[in-house]
Amino acid sequence: MAMTWFVTCHNAEGWNAVSRIRVFDSTPCFEEGIVLAALLGSLLVLSLVRVLTTCSQPQLNTRNSRWLLWAKLASLGISTMGSVGNLTIAIYLREDVAIFQTYILEPAALAMAVALTYFNHTRMRTSSSILLLFWPLYLAGLSIWVRTMVLTNQSDIQLLLSLKCITASFGFISFVIECLGPGRDSDPKNFHENPILTANIFSIWFFSWMTPLMQKGTAQFITEDDLPPLKSADESINLGNELNKSLKNQLSSFLNNFFLDSQSISTLWKALFVAYGGPYAVAAGLKIIQDVLAFLQPQLLRLLLMYISRYQMARFLPINDDQKPSILEGFSIAGIMFIASIVQTITLNQYFQRAYETGMRVRAGLVTAIYSKALVLSNDERTRSSGDIVNLMSVDATRLQDLCTYGLISISGPIQITLAFISLYNLLGWSAFVGVGIMIISIPINTSIARILKGLQEQQMKNRDKRTRLMSELLANIKSIKLYSWEYTFIRKILQTRNSQELKMLKKIGIVTACNSALWSGIPLLVAFCSFATAAITSSQPLTSDVIFPAISLFMLLQFPLAMFSQVTSNIIEAIVSVQRLSSFLTAEELQPHARKLEQSVELQFDDVVLTIKDADFSWSSQAIEPTLEAINLLVKKGELVAILGRVGAGKTSLLSAIIGDMTRREGQVIVRGSVAYASQNPWIMSATVRENILFSHEYEETFYNMVIDACALSQDIALFARGDLTEVGEKGITLSGGQRARIALARAVYARADLTLLDDCLSAVDSHVARHVFDNVIGPNGLLSRKARILVTNGIAFLKQFDNIIFIRRGIILESGTYEALVADPDREVSKLVKGHGTLSSSSGYSTPFTADPATPSDDVQDKSFSDSSIISEKLHRRTSFTKAKIAQDGRFQVHSVGLSKEHQERGQVKMHVYKQYILSASLVGFTFFLMATVAQQAMSVFATLTLRYWGEHNQMNGNNSGMFKYLLAYGLFSLSSSILGAISAILLWVHCTLRSARHLHDSMLDSLLRAPLSFFELTPTGRILNLFSRDIYVVDQILARVISGLSRTLAVCLSIAVVIGCSFPLFLIAVVPLGWFYTTVIKYYLATSRELKRLDAVSRSPIFEWFSESLSGLSTIRAFNQQLIFLATNHHRIDRNQICYLPSISVNRWLAIRLEFVGAMIILVTALLAVSALITTGVDAGLVGLVLSYALNTTSSLNWVVRSASEVEQNIVSVERILHQTEVEPEAPWEIPAMKPAEEWPTKGKVIFENYSTRYRPELDLVLKDVSVAIGAGEKIGVCGRTGAGKSSLLLALFRIIEPTEGAIYIDSIDITKIGLHDLRSAISIVPQSPDLFEGTIRDNIDPLGVYSDADIWVALEQVHLKEYIEGLSASLDSPVREGGSSLSSGQRQLLCFSRALLRKSKILVLDEATSAVDLDTDQAIQEIIHGPAFTDVTILTIAHRLNTIMDSNRVLVMDSGRISELDSPANLLANPQSTFYALSKEAGLAGSA
Repeated sequence: MAMTWFVTCHNAEGWNAVSRIRVFDSTPCFEEGIVLAALLGSLLVLSLVRVLTTCSQPQLNTRNSRWLLWAKLASLGISTMGSVGNLTIAIYLREDVAIFQTYILEPAALAMAVALTYFNHTRMRTSSSILLLFWPLYLAGLSIWVRTMVLTNQSDIQLLLSLKCITASFGFISFVIECLGPGRDSDPKNFHENPILTANIFSIWFFSWMTPLMQKGTAQFITEDDLPPLKSADESINLGNELNKSLKNQLSSFLNNFFLDSQSISTLWKALFVAYGGPYAVAAGLKIIQDVLAFLQPQLLRLLLMYISRYQMARFLPINDDQKPSILEGFSIAGIMFIASIVQTITLNQYFQRAYETGMRVRAGLVTAIYSKALVLSNDERTRSSGDIVNLMSVDATRLQDLCTYGLISISGPIQITLAFISLYNLLGWSAFVGVGIMIISIPINTSIARILKGLQEQQMKNRDKRTRLMSELLANIKSIKLYSWEYTFIRKILQTRNSQELKMLKKIGIVTACNSALWSGIPLLVAFCSFATAAITSSQPLTSDVIFPAISLFMLLQFPLAMFSQVTSNIIEAIVSVQRLSSFLTAEELQPHARKLEQSVELQFDDVVLTIKDADFSWSSQAIEPTLEAINLLVKKGELVAILGRVGAGKTSLLSAIIGDMTRREGQVIVRGSVAYASQNPWIMSATVRENILFSHEYEETFYNMVIDACALSQDIALFARGDLTEVGEKGITLSGGQRARIALARAVYARADLTLLDDCLSAVDSHVARHVFDNVIGPNGLLSRKARILVTNGIAFLKQFDNIIFIRRGIILESGTYEALVADPDREVSKLVKGHGTLSSSSGYSTPFTADPATPSDDVQDKSFSDSSIISEKLHRRTSFTKAKIAQDGRFQVHSVGLSKEHQERGQVKMHVYKQYILSASLVGFTFFLMATVAQQAMSVFATLTLRYWGEHNQMNGNNSGMFKYLLAYGLFSLSSSILGAISAILLWVHCTLRSARHLHDSMLDSLLRAPLSFFELTPTGRILNLFSRDIYVVDQILARVISGLSRTLAVCLSIAVVIGCSFPLFLIAVVPLGWFYTTVIKYYLATSRELKRLDAVSRSPIFEWFSESLSGLSTIRAFNQQLIFLATNHHRIDRNQICYLPSISVNRWLAIRLEFVGAMIILVTALLAVSALITTGVDAGLVGLVLSYALNTTSSLNWVVRSASEVEQNIVSVERILHQTEVEPEAPWEIPAMKPAEEWPTKGKVIFENYSTRYRPELDLVLKDVSVAIGAGEKIGVCGRTGAGKSSLLLALFRIIEPTEGAIYIDSIDITKIGLHDLRSAISIVPQSPDLFEGTIRDNIDPLGVYSDADIWVALEQVHLKEYIEGLSASLDSPVREGGSSLSSGQRQLLCFSRALLRKSKILVLDEATSAVDLDTDQAIQEIIHGPAFTDVTILTIAHRLNTIMDSNRVLVMDSGRISELDSPANLLANPQSTFYALSKEAGLAGSA
């Protein structure tokens, strides 16, 4: 041998691995020169490398752990000295030691280990893996060497052995101390850190670092604070950057490729692999090692059975003890089976951990990428609804995560199948390849099923998207749906999608999945049957126990990859569909990057140019033929105030969108210098505190903040809030009035102190005198922003005189531009006509009133600049020329602790039996019982088939041939066929019968309870939380729960069959069942206590990601305008990280459990094998019996683990049912219909409304908002309602519609108490035009008449009355023209007019107008006022809640509200005649007091 060139063997047996002299032993040269030398050489080299890499690192504090270091060094020193002593003896006995060089190598390696111990202890935070692995292996090698030395009976090596024992003993002591770790002082900075950073290799392998959390989980409920933080590499910002970088690299090579769509799909796959594939490749290697070890067990079983047969035969042969098989051989095979099982367990769980972690990284990276993309999505792509994009996050990203978990089985499966057939060939010869033929035939069947499943899944995703979109729209417009009583229409639309499309498809998917699983469970049985039959017929060798039982073990192992293959196939199909959808989104067109040139880091002086637009054309769509805005020229300087006027749909808002970069620039140039602030026409309010909404992640400067609050007339509103400006407002600011929302959005823009402030009709939602207050103190020449550039879109003409420049837009073209004086001087100018046509300059702008005790009275000349007395704010302004810009706060991101107005419901402890009971009842108790019976019967048939083989093997052993095989084959074949058929029946019962029923029942009952919930429920519950229930939780009920219940039932049946088979064959085993059963149930309780809470924390921490996402999507323009994309991304990262902190322990806890259960399984194998060998030596035992017992014992490891895992998966996923059931228990509002109290068909005939001592509150815990209101409104009377913010105007409206119920008193309409009739009867009898116009995705016809009860002629008449006929006739599809989600394809004014047309169509006797024309221009407003006061509404009772006081000057009477009570009620003329009246004060401020 090559080794003899430099290493000489001094033993007669030479280098052979196996000794020819001794039974079951190896040669001394092999042991010393190969085994021990390899271990010592590895230690020397690895220690040297490690010492060189660590010695340069800084020394860590070791004050507390110094004694540990000295103990380790002392132990290793003594061990090294013992080794040096051995070397001395070896030199003396040169010719008597087998390999002299090994005695030189040992002290050298141990000396290097001393150096490694020192540097590792002083510079690292965890034990040395090299030393921890070396000592157990070296001690095992030494024990084999010692046995050999003892067997050779050499008399002169006793001292050598003694010194070896000293070396080994002290080495073992150093190993034990090394296991304790460096034992360093706990650094306060690292007090709360990920325990894996300090865990040693055994702790990582056996997941012992999880034990403290498990102990805490059994003692108390786990909370987020108990969980370890993420490692830096797993933080979403780093994961997102990794994916982004690899995506850019991949896409750059395809940018010029015509087939970008097809390439982009493979690009995403590649990018994901480049970003996260490293640990996944390691997982693949571990999985392959585990597969090889799994197939080693049947070979070891065969060796043991052959050993038993040999030993039994030797017992009856006249031979010496030396020639008999060694007793140690049997025990060694049992030991090797145990070690192989342990190593297999470690590799399997390390593989799973890496696969799950990769899945988590993929999901986090994708969610980050989706969020980042959504922030830059172009308008062409905004046709995707927010529901679709949420689905990409909740479903598609999760599908790719699921693929990572089991995807490697697509590689591992074929390897396992190959190994199985190689092993089977060794057992059965060529007969095994009959099975290969069956496998090959089954592949095209599986492929065609996979193709069918893929098509079904693609269609199902579209169905789910459609339903999610409908749900998203329903939640966005819930207030309108309730006011118009359209619940049934929306229920019909959603159930049409759910029942006729989604559930129909689910049934098809269920049938195909059931057939697929039956096919794959049947194939191993068919393969086994055909292989045994062929072997029996063609082979002369009898099929005995040592062939049949290893073959059965192999067939059992074959069953797993084949059974999983169907699941993995469907996972891959789902993932391919998801990747297509994700690729389409991630490669979608983005906002034009150069739509504007932004120069941010400039220091601007007064009168410097801030905005320049030269000859620019803009369009919303890059594909549009005609531009939306054409030939725009605009120059705005710092300190300049610019007004933009125009009719509805002229392009006013579009111009602001062009400035903030939301539109596509086709020609010209746009230059913006400095920072931008923006207040949109529909105020965007976040689900956060009032202060957070105003600061918008800028630093809090108390003095300026208070000035902004005063200037925006918010002081009194904040004083009324329960917690002042720290009061949380609901999603979209749902708890605030329209005026409060507008002023908070304005305050946000003001607080930013940007160089350019864009205000889109922000004063339309507030009362006239507040508009003046805000204008004077914020926007006007003496306002807070007077030194900044301001552009105000307005439909009012009250303050035109104070603007530096006025722009009039018509059909996307700047028609007129100039100063007020220049434009008014020319009578042909549009601005001049507008001013003259609408009387005094102040008669128009209506706006919410601040809640002040003594309203400030303006000077008589309302056209002058401001209040007669200079306010404190103005004085401060004189002292400071211009306020410095607001700075972004250091931790600018929005706090995650903000959970909205209500915390998400979270159960604690074990899932109640009531939840399981409800689920089974909704799924059908009879169907579920039959499913369980079929599953148990399937397993029983499988057991009978196995027992048939055992008796056949015994028969062949006795006869020495395969005679009489046909009856055994027939019985085996029939039992196997029955098993497959029963499997198919149980799958179809579960998927088609039970799942469909539960899916329908749970979804429908949740939808029904949701729509019957009062409006206050929606104000308190974020949309994202409800959407999560209808997307993720319904998906679990539809497709995941059935799979995990099926898995649990099957594994329970398998465990039951194992216990029965082993118990019947080896009754002593039943004694062990009782303690084992107790241990398993204890472990399950121990594990579930922690696992359950972790899963709940994971579910609860996932909702805020969706909530934040939905919220961000609705405020994209504001986020982009303020240039805060990075801050919103940071908040998104923080929420994802919070979810990952909850998710990571929930996967590690499964590994912690699995490794312990599988260890017990390995112990069962060891004990069973040891008992078998002991019985063999003492009394003799039958190989067939041992084979049967051990082949099933080998299966216990995985089966018992799968039971606990499946039980846990069921409980974790049943949480979705628990959440759905909780939603169904929401307290409903009053019944929609009360048949016994149904009013007449034509009710109300007159429209007479009486409030009688009426009081109400929004929720039981809040104060009264209406107090003892009594008023009688005559039939056909026109009533105007006004008052300050918080006076109760909107509450009066909500009371009329019974959105809030009375605490005392009553409301009568035509003498009927409205609390006595159904809500639909009431709400369908009253018409309303709400302040916020809600539109739905669909056609214009659907939006005007969702119930489909009016003719086209009626609709056209209504549209003509609201001046929209011409516009809609001009659209390509007329009434069938599409309306985008939220009506985003129409301007705000057009949306309001469309809502007005609904009320005109209804022709009710009572009409409520809630500032119905705030977003329309003055000419359109005037025309609508004429219609309201015209003949069509002569006999209609009209209640107008007014912000523009001129709209109620023609009312019969005006009702003034104050603090929830009626303050004044009289005709406008009488109230104006009284200078002391509140109405007079309001009118005077609005410039109307003299016009009545």
